[in-house]
Amino acid sequence: MAGSLLEYETEMFLSLFTTDGLLVTAEGLGIDRILLQFLKIYSEEGSLVLLLNTTIPEQEYFTEQLRAEGVSHLPRTVTSEVQGSERYDVYTQGGVLFVTSRILVVDFLTERIPAHLISGILVYRAHKIIESCQEAFILRLFRQKNKTGFIKAFTDKATAFSSGFCQVERVMRNLFVKKLYLWPRFQASVNGVLERHKPDVVELHVSLTPAMRAIQSAVLDIMNACLKELKRYNPSLEAEDLSLENSLGKPFEKTIRHYLDPLWHQLGAKTKSLVHDLKILRTLLLFLTQYDCVTFLNLLESLHSSQKNFGSNSGWLFLDSSTSMFVNARQRVYTVPESKKKQKVGGGGGGEKEQKKKQTPVEVKRVLVLERNPKWEALSEVMREIEKENSSQDAPGRVLICASDDRTCAQLREYIQRGSEALLTRLYHRTIGKGEPVATAEMGKSTGRRSAKEPGKNSKGKGPKGKQGKAGGKGPKGGLTLTQMVGREEEGDALHSEGEEVLSLGEEEELKEEVVEGDEEEESLDLNLSSDSYYGIVKEPLTVLHPLWGCSDPYSLTRVLHEVEPTYVVLYDAELSFVRQLEIFKASRPGKPLRVYFLIYTGSTEEQRYLTALHKEKQAFEHLIREKATMVVPEEREGRTDTNLDLARSQEPANATTNTRKAGGQEEAKEPTRVIVDMREFRSELPSLLHRRGLDIEPVTLEVGDYILTPELCVERKSVSDLIGSLQSGRLYSQALAMTRFYRRPVLLIEFDPAKPFSLVARGDLRGEISANDITSRLTLLTLHFPRLRLLWCPSPHATAELFQELKRGRAEPDAVAAQAVTAESDTVAESASLYNPGPYDMLLCMPGVSTKNCRALIKHVNSLAELVTLNQESLADILESASNARQLYEFLHFTPEVSLGQKGKRS
Repeated sequence: MAGSLLEYETEMFLSLFTTDGLLVTAEGLGIDRILLQFLKIYSEEGSLVLLLNTTIPEQEYFTEQLRAEGVSHLPRTVTSEVQGSERYDVYTQGGVLFVTSRILVVDFLTERIPAHLISGILVYRAHKIIESCQEAFILRLFRQKNKTGFIKAFTDKATAFSSGFCQVERVMRNLFVKKLYLWPRFQASVNGVLERHKPDVVELHVSLTPAMRAIQSAVLDIMNACLKELKRYNPSLEAEDLSLENSLGKPFEKTIRHYLDPLWHQLGAKTKSLVHDLKILRTLLLFLTQYDCVTFLNLLESLHSSQKNFGSNSGWLFLDSSTSMFVNARQRVYTVPESKKKQKVGGGGGGEKEQKKKQTPVEVKRVLVLERNPKWEALSEVMREIEKENSSQDAPGRVLICASDDRTCAQLREYIQRGSEALLTRLYHRTIGKGEPVATAEMGKSTGRRSAKEPGKNSKGKGPKGKQGKAGGKGPKGGLTLTQMVGREEEGDALHSEGEEVLSLGEEEELKEEVVEGDEEEESLDLNLSSDSYYGIVKEPLTVLHPLWGCSDPYSLTRVLHEVEPTYVVLYDAELSFVRQLEIFKASRPGKPLRVYFLIYTGSTEEQRYLTALHKEKQAFEHLIREKATMVVPEEREGRTDTNLDLARSQEPANATTNTRKAGGQEEAKEPTRVIVDMREFRSELPSLLHRRGLDIEPVTLEVGDYILTPELCVERKSVSDLIGSLQSGRLYSQALAMTRFYRRPVLLIEFDPAKPFSLVARGDLRGEISANDITSRLTLLTLHFPRLRLLWCPSPHATAELFQELKRGRAEPDAVAAQAVTAESDTVAESASLYNPGPYDMLLCMPGVSTKNCRALIKHVNSLAELVTLNQESLADILESASNARQLYEFLHFTPEVSLGQKGKRS
């Protein structure tokens, strides 16, 4: 599928092949094709190359492509299923390896991977390489042990470098590369190649209906009002980020959360409500242009009728714009005749009139309008034009229709097969018109059945099923049943909206019914489906629908594009990266025709979103070009010599004083200090930061604790979410019990996310009384039960690393063998905090009059619980140094309850 590279791709490949660096391309410009070329070259036994930062579907796709190109030594994946003793053999066999970051870190630290044999490392999604991430840790360990191997990094997210101070320079520093290669879409060689082979593009600017335009205007007015309120309540927010234009784009919610998350616990209810409302309003704008009038009204009515949303909204439902939005949304679906409205209002006293008044709403019948989506009309015109052209050709061209998500694809499929009237009628009677007379609904169903049978005849025609069977791997030869559509929509829909759940629940029953109605058509189709996001319509000519987003396989659309090889592509929704993918697809097949129909609403938020995305990427590349021109890169950046300071592991904090009497201000070499770390902890960033501070990491499997700092000091690390879960399940009690039993200084470390509030609960939620459901109450009870357990509160992993260094200063080193020997079931060990049997010891602590303060004194004088019972009250008072405690304990031990004559049994 990758095929031969285009001219500019060859230039990209050669520049990165000769000199290590970071390659930044425009989105959709084929960065995966460049990476595949590197994998093809290095897939041989003579070299060992590691590929970082890829997902399992991406690994499967790359392997599949290399197999198709005849590569014999295919990449292998190293996961936890491969035993530690076997991994060395896998590494020495060479080739390209996909290794999980956690395993790779452990193997580097334990010398299980032959670092000197590694030819180099390829890094995918390089924009995510921050200092504390696992991949940066791997690169640092690699460069410390191997000075000759290459590091080549790839990314197509230029916008990720546009925020933050010297963001691209920091990423290059973590990658240990000196060169920055920039390839925007407007680059001369890229533009020249793609313009020479550009596809035939037909732009169809669809106009919004008057009602849709009025709704859009109303929603934008409300959003503008909410943004002004948000700025008024939070003056510290960047005004540019809160512009109406930016609020339409996908990254808006992420931007808002970035600013507000650290302060979320301090914000008032009004600000939180405004953020929630903006999310709802953005969803309304999306549903307006994306789906039909019934689905939009259903979402709107659910928001209005839901007491939760109505009660928590910031007041936008009471604005005039909101009234206009509801009126227009209803008029798109139905109207109520004026005469019927008057009957509704009719007043007067009397029982008969009152009875009529109660019956009137039931008698009022809505006149259905069911306004069709304007894009449906445009799609029909496109399909008619394609059929007309195909009728005059010997080999009919195939059609690929791309829409945003699964739900849109499902609706378009039903629209093409059954028509808009049947689709909208079915949706109406299943949602808004649910309570209307059954006769009307039955009539709608019968209409649906008749219209569904006609496309069924076409679907049994001479469609080239064999070719379609290749798509998506093992190959669907027919369309998905609607039950499968519902199942897939529940698994992973691209939309994460407030109205999603309401609508999907409403549609599930109706879609299942359609399957029953369409059984005759589906029986003839072989539904051997391998892709969870593939829709096929067996028709003459072959027409395939596929979503742009929401697929679990990121290359599902790419596979379908190359396997179906369409002559016509209909972009029902605009998506920047796929537009460029189509340009490359056409340029790599110069002789074959490709026509792209581009459907977009004129003057809509959909058009604005697309243009904003283009503008943001262009701005990001211009910013990178300027930064590259002024960037100062030190000669030792690549770390091939020992002069790179990033490879140095400091033993002192950053603000430590330096001994200037030494030559060059160098500090005296210190003995390395060791921290024993549990294997599972390598999912977090803390081990990387500890190693950076000069602490030697020894990874082992620990049953008690996560970090052993000294022979006496054991640390159990918990994030806030882990802490809440462990307190609720009772697991933390068992962990604290094990730590206090085997270590003198047990520590519970509560580590916060630096982007989140440094608080367990909001200030207003603190309670004066102990509650079983309250996290602070449970934590208090834990500390009361384990008095020797110390709590460490750390606002970030960086603070934790510094604290660990301070705790270890001047103390003995831990022993890994001894730490591994400690298990929750083992007997007390020499390093234990207590040299007593844990069972009787715990029982003694539960007795009245005995506390942690006087327990040790009691144990010194008494060898067993049996001997304790023989002591009199005076002896106990001397040992406990308290007559009150002695009396409580003595009475508890010697109290004999009386049994009444009426009860069975004997005295105990």
